[in-house]
Amino acid sequence: MEINKITEQILRCAYNVHSALGPGLLESAYEECLFYELIQSGFLVQKQKALPLVYKDVKLDAGYRIDLLVENKVVVEIKSVEALSDVHIAQVLTYLKLSGCKIGLLLNFNVASLKHGIKRLAN
Repeated sequence: MEINKITEQILRCAYNVHSALGPGLLESAYEECLFYELIQSGFLVQKQKALPLVYKDVKLDAGYRIDLLVENKVVVEIKSVEALSDVHIAQVLTYLKLSGCKIGLLLNFNVASLKHGIKRLAN
């Protein structure tokens, strides 16, 4: 499936979750619900995927985890914060670099309308 179609479907699922739950919950609640929606939509999804850091040919377990990795192509980072900041964007860009993925979605569910909580990032 084309990456734009995948991201479109991910966003559709995210809108469904946000419409049902609204803002104000913990990130883990949105993550579980979005994971469920994506699985129900037929996607291959990995939750809390460990992401090792390779430094000078040494693989280090630095504790990085991708919230959701969809179809081994799209990194989805879920937030429930007052506002997205540069550090959140940097986090997703780092995950893209370390994973080799090209596209990431940064989703902040703590907004009145989810359209104000979406950032699509590219490596």
